[in-house]
Amino acid sequence: MIYRPVPARLPVPAGLGRLLVLITVFVCAACGLVYELELVALASYLIGDSVTQASVVLSVMVFAMGVGSLLAKRLRRRAALGFAAVEALLALVGGLSAMALYACFAWYGRAWPALVVFSLVIGVLIGAEVPLLMTLIQRVRRQDAGGAVADLFAADYVGALVGGLAFPFLLLPMLGQLTGALVTGAINAVAGGALVLAVFRGDLSARARRTVTAANALVLALLALCSALTGPFERAARHAVYGGDVRVAVRTELQEIVLTGGGRGGRPLALFLNGRLRAAGESSRYQEALVRPATAGPHRRVLVLGGGDGLAVREVLRRPGVAAVTVVEPDAAVVRLARTDPGLRRLNGDAYTDPRVAVAHADPFAWLRRAAADEAPFDVEVCDLPGPDGPGGAKLYSQEFYGLAARRLAPGGRLVVHAGRVSGNAHDFWTVDATLRSVGLTTEAYRAGAAGEEWGFLLAGRAEEDAPGRGAERGGGPPPAGLPEASAVGARSVVRPPGAAEPPSTLMRPRYDE
Repeated sequence: MIYRPVPARLPVPAGLGRLLVLITVFVCAACGLVYELELVALASYLIGDSVTQASVVLSVMVFAMGVGSLLAKRLRRRAALGFAAVEALLALVGGLSAMALYACFAWYGRAWPALVVFSLVIGVLIGAEVPLLMTLIQRVRRQDAGGAVADLFAADYVGALVGGLAFPFLLLPMLGQLTGALVTGAINAVAGGALVLAVFRGDLSARARRTVTAANALVLALLALCSALTGPFERAARHAVYGGDVRVAVRTELQEIVLTGGGRGGRPLALFLNGRLRAAGESSRYQEALVRPATAGPHRRVLVLGGGDGLAVREVLRRPGVAAVTVVEPDAAVVRLARTDPGLRRLNGDAYTDPRVAVAHADPFAWLRRAAADEAPFDVEVCDLPGPDGPGGAKLYSQEFYGLAARRLAPGGRLVVHAGRVSGNAHDFWTVDATLRSVGLTTEAYRAGAAGEEWGFLLAGRAEEDAPGRGAERGGGPPPAGLPEASAVGARSVVRPPGAAEPPSTLMRPRYDE
């Protein structure tokens, strides 16, 4: 039996009623895309590997939207009430999704199951919107199905565009992830409830109108309460993740920066970037293992890519004969904290007060690409980056990136890379090795560790007779000497196992986490 909507008796003119429906479509589409982007962004931060998280969220949500569209067929006879219920539930679930996902990560250590569940539920609810809105717009004024679909999808796509742009440029910078999701949920609830109560209240009984009003008021109250509690919630979640002595917690456009400890009688100072431990206590084993082998040869001019905390810079400045150090750090907030925080300044030895140090706030890939060919090359390049599985890993551990870095390397110069754990993810480690060798550099693998941590490094070099830009076809020859320089910090050579000749990783074919 085919359901044909019966025109409703509206409290507003048909033209205005139709416009209000299309405005609601616009708002709901914008909110739906914000929920989607919130899940992708938060999952990428909490779990890592943004490509995988985006693929999971998008595929699950698209599938769930199809399921929601089918389920909405059962609600068409009471489309106004059904739409009000869907929007109230979507506002509540979508608004609380970011907070719930963060809570699962902080207190249970696993955000993956929550990511899938929220993607599924939100997708079902978003999928139910369009069939119900199609029924409502036909209740305003009967028109051919093709015209109604065209109008609805035009409003839907424009709303998605606005939501997609508002998320990175408005919601995240001004409100943050948690409050941004809650505000989006409130807008969603108001839009859905207002349309039904203002335009289609004649389709509802008095009891249904009271129920819709109470449900939306309850949703808005819960979202407002959670918004008021985001500060205490974030502090409690950080304490669950980092311990109870968090001193500094800053969320920048690029990452979350957390400093813990450093007080008298408490834990040693520790620096976390996006949940990853970057520095701990007074120990400098990681920085020594990273810098000493690379600076065993010529090291008059040194380039540090990343390393905004200043710890690698401190280690470089300890070497006699260093004339200039250039630091390329994309996040100015990290450098600002390294310059001003007493604990971090003590840890990095006030490295940024040294007149030999110059700082450029730029993406390392873009900076290397813009570097003038006539500028003096660097004797040493230190890649103090999060690892191939970290933010920007595919780009900052690619053949193209190392090709640009090799172009700025002086003949006889050295480049050192933190390439992750050798034993934890050997595939990624040896892929970094193959990628370095693919641009004409010789490599030597080594590892170091402290306090249960293990780091894998690759020391790459160019022969004295090589000119910049040459040797891309080689990748042979003796490995760079200098590993004994790191023996004091427990560095050990790693032998390339048979069959470890992984294909290089490129921008078009990233090979990490395969």
